[in-house]
Amino acid sequence: MQFLEYGINHDKTILFLHGGGLAPWNYKEEAMLLKEKYHILLPILDGHNGSDCGFTTIEDAAQHIIGYIDEHLGGKVFLIGGLSLGGQILVEVLSQRKDICQYAMIESSLILPMRATAQLIKLTFSFCYPLIKKRWFAKMQFAALHIQPTFFDEYYRDSSAISKADMISFLMANANYQMKHSLANCCTKALILIGSKEQDIMKKSAEIIHQTIRNSSLEVFPGFYHGDISINHPDLYVEKMYRLIEQL
Repeated sequence: MQFLEYGINHDKTILFLHGGGLAPWNYKEEAMLLKEKYHILLPILDGHNGSDCGFTTIEDAAQHIIGYIDEHLGGKVFLIGGLSLGGQILVEVLSQRKDICQYAMIESSLILPMRATAQLIKLTFSFCYPLIKKRWFAKMQFAALHIQPTFFDEYYRDSSAISKADMISFLMANANYQMKHSLANCCTKALILIGSKEQDIMKKSAEIIHQTIRNSSLEVFPGFYHGDISINHPDLYVEKMYRLIEQL
């Protein structure tokens, strides 16, 4: 597994799992804010630019995260955060290992299958994939994602380097993913984050995750889009993290 690492001398480890089509820069500003107190790991998700293996399934990606934690971090970490695809992988990690972390931050994570969308992905991306490498097309995609402009060069570099097979694979996995019943056994204290301008199915997913994880809270951010919190508001994200871990 490939990753960026900060604060290596600290005992408490935090993992942040970036969104689909993005890269560790998704959480780099949070890492800068936290590296003086925590050991921060920003893994490159399977099938993304710089990863050492292709994307297969969300379940496999979760197993890779769990395997790394078991092998290198003593089987447990302090906190795991994840956005979108990274949040789905986090949900799956918590479903497979109920006590792998003390705290979790699950942002904008779909857990209700979108079968019709999934069926269109392969056809759509087989046609438009060549456009991914065009800078003008990337700018259109980037604008639709509501990401702060300073990240465009990183976004273009990393998204255009993803293979067609990997992109189709993780987009289909994202659309098809369904939360496991075993998530109800999760012992982690979790914060579920969602923007008010996200799709209704995303808001419903957040509510279901909140209802399923007993020791969790849900926060809706007025005026925020998908991924807005961690990507565009790192100070706010870190503030919410501290509130989560300081609650009695």
